[in-house]
Amino acid sequence: MKERVKKQYEEVDLLANEKELYKEGITLIGGVDEVGRGPLVGPVVAACVILPVNYELAGLTDSKKLSERKRDQYYDIIMRDAISVGVGIVDAKIIDEINILEASRLAMKLAIDDMDIKPEFVLSDAMKLTNIDIPYKDIIHGDALSLSIAAGSVIAKVTRDRMMYELDKKHPEYGFAKHKGYPTKAHLENIEKYGVLENYRFSYKPVSEVMDKMKAVIK
Repeated sequence: MKERVKKQYEEVDLLANEKELYKEGITLIGGVDEVGRGPLVGPVVAACVILPVNYELAGLTDSKKLSERKRDQYYDIIMRDAISVGVGIVDAKIIDEINILEASRLAMKLAIDDMDIKPEFVLSDAMKLTNIDIPYKDIIHGDALSLSIAAGSVIAKVTRDRMMYELDKKHPEYGFAKHKGYPTKAHLENIEKYGVLENYRFSYKPVSEVMDKMKAVIK
């Protein structure tokens, strides 16, 4: 079953959605995706990318399916070749205030607003972009079905990971470089041991439970 699904995705034309828009004379197509819904700490990050018409980049797909080395390579290529790239960042405080779904939606809007060249149409990874005034289409598993969205996912993922590396330099005892803020066993143990930093997401149950259990101090 897994092999059949894998083959199905391999046979997908990752420009199929873009080509439908090309037929309508739309060429500035932004692919937007976000990363960082699951981590306990740090922001949710979105990126929107406009690729050249009929652009090809072999092997580019959902960033989660790529190794870190591959993501870094694709990041450099996309930043070089893209017509426009925008990044949106929503921090943990806002996530706590409006919830992670709305924060993800906001990050996507901020990414689009950040672009030097605005898209005529946006393809999003399964997100209803009710907060933008640009025509859009939300695609389930879009990061594996659209090259533009895949490009956005890579830019967002690399951007956020690099932020986690910077946080790791300031607080190496938490292991952010390794788990990127996700709720691994080691991460939860480190919260209990060292307390909670100000950029944790306090509305997330694992964080609130550790704070209640250990009466962790916010640093």
